[in-house]
Amino acid sequence: MQTIGRIPGDGADRNAGIDLLRGLSILLVVIHHLALRIPLARTALAAILPATLLHALNWNGYSAVFLFFVISGFLITSHSIRRWGTLSAVDAPAFYRRRATRILPCLIVLVAILSLLDLAHVPYYTITHPDQSLPRAILAVFGMHLNWYEGHTAYLPGGWDVLWSLSIEEAFYLAFPLLCRATARHAVLRAILFAALALSLPADYALLSHAPEIWREKAYLPGMAAIATGICAALIAPRAPLRHVPALGILGASMLGAILLWQPAIRQALGHATMLLLTLGSAMLLIAFDRSWGRATLPRIRALSWLRAYGRLSYEIYLTHMFLVFPAIALFHGLGAPIRYGWLWFLPVLPLAWLLGHATERLVTNPAERRLRSRFPFDPASIRPHPTTR
Repeated sequence: MQTIGRIPGDGADRNAGIDLLRGLSILLVVIHHLALRIPLARTALAAILPATLLHALNWNGYSAVFLFFVISGFLITSHSIRRWGTLSAVDAPAFYRRRATRILPCLIVLVAILSLLDLAHVPYYTITHPDQSLPRAILAVFGMHLNWYEGHTAYLPGGWDVLWSLSIEEAFYLAFPLLCRATARHAVLRAILFAALALSLPADYALLSHAPEIWREKAYLPGMAAIATGICAALIAPRAPLRHVPALGILGASMLGAILLWQPAIRQALGHATMLLLTLGSAMLLIAFDRSWGRATLPRIRALSWLRAYGRLSYEIYLTHMFLVFPAIALFHGLGAPIRYGWLWFLPVLPLAWLLGHATERLVTNPAERRLRSRFPFDPASIRPHPTTR
């Protein structure tokens, strides 16, 4: 899940292509969590839409999270270079403060609400597994190891479960500025380390091939490899020749689209390398968008404006959408609705997820960020113009 979306001045300078990718990611996550409980292939849509498309909508939530990881690495690195001029000069305390002001307000509110729902024994939100407890779940969230906790116990209720990806991200970004400073005199070595981590994805999955399914999904190394892919893309983007950008964008879109649409067949052919194809395709697209590919045309495509709006609220929607998924599922089953009409239940949830994300941003994220950043100010003059952030 990409959590850094905002940077100073990005209100008017947002990159429409990157917002589009984030919107696609969060849309696939929301649909996936609904479709796990109301399979689209069993609804009336099966008579209208191709089975390949329905399968892609139903099962690409995990792939969407990896797209989030790549975007996260790209934006964090771009912002760091823009602010400090080079990764070697990253100020670790300032980096952590900015991460905390972005991440913690919504996360604290979410965990407080989830805790109250658990204590009230609300269905779908109550921790019932004998190896799990509310205090331990809270510790796992703020200790950046909820993915490990689930991998060694069981799935937590859905509202908690979505936080597994945040644990991977924040564990990575805890080390990121320290690594950057430790390799301050060895920028080439640092780039090689990030590239090696990015390309380790097939080996990571091979090492996990005999692990339980839950741990294969939530292990640290694959997610961190995806983040490293985004970092490498951010380092390459300023040096990408403009004449190659359209070809890079088309190739990246083709690779990403192929994985999302035909992943089962590609997985049979490529095995553990399948997700590497997704992360590399995502990285190519990010480089192309960053180098202004589609910059003039994408904002004019009104049919995509809603998806870009989804992308702008990706963090808030990711954290809160299960508060809509579970009531919708409960109502669906409570009314005894025929499964063939199940697709209709997706229609109100998708716009309501955006509205809830928007309300969360207005009531929690923005006020908290303003207050915290006024208390822990940074020097705006230190923000340097950089071509990787638009």
